[in-house]
Order: sequence, then C-alpha cells, then structure tokens
Amino acid sequence: MGLALLCGGCGALTSPDLDPSGPITLAERDLLFKAFLIMMIVIVPVFIMAALFTWRYRGTNRNARYTPNLAYYWPVEILVWGVPAAIIVWLGFHLWANTHRLDPYNPIDTGVAPLKVEAVAQDWKWLFIYPEQGVAVVNELVFPVGKPLAIRITSDTVMNSLVIPALGGQIYAMAGMQTRLHLLADKPGKFYGRNVQYSGSGFADQQFHAIATSDEEFDAWLAKVKGSSQGLDASTYEQLAKPSEKVPVTYYSDVEPNLFDNIIAKYRHGDMTDPAPSGATPQ
Repeated sequence: MGLALLCGGCGALTSPDLDPSGPITLAERDLLFKAFLIMMIVIVPVFIMAALFTWRYRGTNRNARYTPNLAYYWPVEILVWGVPAAIIVWLGFHLWANTHRLDPYNPIDTGVAPLKVEAVAQDWKWLFIYPEQGVAVVNELVFPVGKPLAIRITSDTVMNSLVIPALGGQIYAMAGMQTRLHLLADKPGKFYGRNVQYSGSGFADQQFHAIATSDEEFDAWLAKVKGSSQGLDASTYEQLAKPSEKVPVTYYSDVEPNLFDNIIAKYRHGDMTDPAPSGATPQ
C-alpha cells in the first residue's frame, strides 16, 4: 500500500496515457488495458500457486504428500504449455488488428477537413509550418479542438522522434524522408510534446507545447502570428537551422513556398530511387 501511494507522487496515476485527450490515445489506452488483462490470465494463477505451494509445503506441515520421483504428468504439461501458448495467440490476433487500425498514416475521418502542418526537427527545436495559412512557428503547435491534425514530419539533422503523449504515439523524423501522423484533440488543453530520440547536448530541452483551442481562439492566434515582423525565407531558415538550445516560441508571418519539400530534397542528392527506411516514405 505504501508503494502504491509513492507511485502517485511520481505522476504514474496522472499519465497522459491513462488520461487521454483524444480518440487515438483513448484507443491506445484501451488496447494496453486489454492486453494487460489477457496476460493476467496466466500471471495471477502463478502468484496464487506460489503462495499456496509455499504454505502447503512449509517445513511444519508433515501431512503434505511429497513425490520426488514424479517425472511426467500430462495434465500439468498441457496446462503449463497450453495456456501460455493460447494467450500468445490471443494477444497476437488482438494486437495485430488494432495495430493496423491505429496506423498513424491513416487519416481521421470526422467529416471535417484536417489542418495540415509540416514539422521539421532541428538541433534542438521544432519548426511547425502551416502551408495553407502561410505561417510558421518554432516550439509551439496550435490547432482547433475537434479538427483532425495531419502532420508531415521530417528532420534537418539527425534522426528525431515526435510525440505528444496526450494525443498519440511517437513517430520518427528522418533527414531526406517524410513520415506522417494524424491526431485529434477532443477537448481544449495545453499538451506536452517533445523529441524522444537522443540527438545531442540540447536533447533535454527540445520540447514544445501543443495547444488545442476553439476555432475563435485559433483564428486570433493565427492573426497574432501573421502580425509578426519576421518572415521565414531561405536565409532566415539557414540561421534558424543552426544548433541552438532553449529557443523561445518564435512566429513567422510568411514562409518561403515549398520550404518543407526543399528541406527533404537537399538530402536526396537528386536520387529518388533509394529505398525508404521502414515507416518512412520518400518525398
């Protein structure tokens, strides 16, 4: 009981995975719980039998039957091998179907057009480009509640991994490649996001906030970004891409066209035939 109370102080009971803010994390949480319960079918009896055997064959119990020459007993063999095998098969079917259902490349169909965002991992910050709105933001991702978020992801440095735990799982960002992630927030909030792939000295501070707002608040935020005096052209981007730590939220009121595609293309060396790593698609 004491250990359980101590776990509460570590935030284990308030983990984003246990308090989801969108349908993706809700499905992931339910999948985790179902897999846990399936595995308990074999785990719980093991602990019960361990306690019973310890009590029955204690040193003071002279009435317990002791048969050291027992070499084979087929009902026990079936139980010991059959139950774990059945659980593995059950877990396999359960996880296989749901893993494909939760493919991060699958669009979220809500009848509402998604908000398109392009995410670029840098040393040691995140650049979010809103291509349809023509703006860009460093270390802040803002989007309306109830509107699907369609993110294209790449890296302009070593491999990174983007994750917003309250909204969905992680997905890698790789130079010269693009990955995709579809998320949805079903309630307003300010969620924690970061890179979870070690990428050098500034890794610990490569964090950002994902903010789900109302449509009106999103429009007001967008107007604020467009009111910035800074634009993101090729020369400005070159300076931004240099390694820097603890970079504050920065707004760019306009973005050079096709900047995201150009970032990917500079790593391709004109060769579009190279196979993409698993989980990534070539531009």
